[in-house]
Amino acid sequence: MEHENHDTSHHIIPSQVYFKTFAALITLTLLTVLLSPTVMGEAVHFGKLNIVLAMAVASTKATLVVLFFMGLKYDGKMNRLIFGSGIFFLVVLYGFSIFDILTRFDQSPK
Repeated sequence: MEHENHDTSHHIIPSQVYFKTFAALITLTLLTVLLSPTVMGEAVHFGKLNIVLAMAVASTKATLVVLFFMGLKYDGKMNRLIFGSGIFFLVVLYGFSIFDILTRFDQSPK
């Protein structure tokens, strides 16, 4: 009888890592709320940079979730490569969508 040797070991993550990640997520969520013009009005208004900052905060939060809560930080290189290729194609899809939307505006001088 042949036995295959599968690596079934799991990385044990200390609970402090989860608590720190959770605290970072809560802090970033509060930062996102503070960046909203509906909450702070004109006090914290960066104009067109608000959406860029909000997307940067959201990307940071998603990265924390993927790395620590989903355990991708402790996974093998193949899983990271598969996840990275999925993110790459998502960015390409969003890029094409943004270019499509930008071509729909009337750019003729008035």
